[in-house]
Amino acid sequence: MHSGALFYLGPVPVYNITVTAWAVIIILGTLFYFGTRKLERVPRGIQNVAEMVVEGLLNFFTSILGEDRARKYTPVLATFFLFILLCNYSGLVPGAGQIRGFQPPTSDWNVTGGLAIIVFFLTHYFGVRAKGLSYFKHFLQPFWPFLPLNILEEFARPLSLTLRLFGNIFAEETILAFLLAMAPFMVPVAMMGLSLLLAAIQALVFTILATSYIASATEEHGH
Repeated sequence: MHSGALFYLGPVPVYNITVTAWAVIIILGTLFYFGTRKLERVPRGIQNVAEMVVEGLLNFFTSILGEDRARKYTPVLATFFLFILLCNYSGLVPGAGQIRGFQPPTSDWNVTGGLAIIVFFLTHYFGVRAKGLSYFKHFLQPFWPFLPLNILEEFARPLSLTLRLFGNIFAEETILAFLLAMAPFMVPVAMMGLSLLLAAIQALVFTILATSYIASATEEHGH
């Protein structure tokens, strides 16, 4: 049995990052299920929270993509942002490091790599849907000899997304764990506050980059 697995479902190993990722998914699913189950004209409680989150993210993506494209792509982009944000924050839960099966999924490059690959394929999928096969003409711009460089750039994007998110979250977790080991009762509040800020920034950076890739792939000439 693999030492890193918490348990097995038949022949399938289940790791700690999987447990945390599913916990995040359940939290988000529960929030939006109860927030949209009985919609009221004047929102209250969870519905009010859900509407504030959705409206804020829609306005943010509208400023980058424009209204029409923002309405199309906000669901997937908002999902990226909220999932990554809660994954990042999961490592800041008090006592998280002592809970078996609890580890921020974004501190593992397999997870960040998986997210980056999804962005890679979605970008080209949305590009083809928006422009048809003419979408692939951009690989020949500005001149056809740039084809190898343009293809290389496309594959460099998911690698950059993977390493940026993984590196920052892994480094933050390592530093925080070191400080807790050195002074478990005297970790400065400022450090925790900084971690909250950095975790949000990393989720935002990943989402902004994904948005820019999709914006570039779906942009019509003349806009």
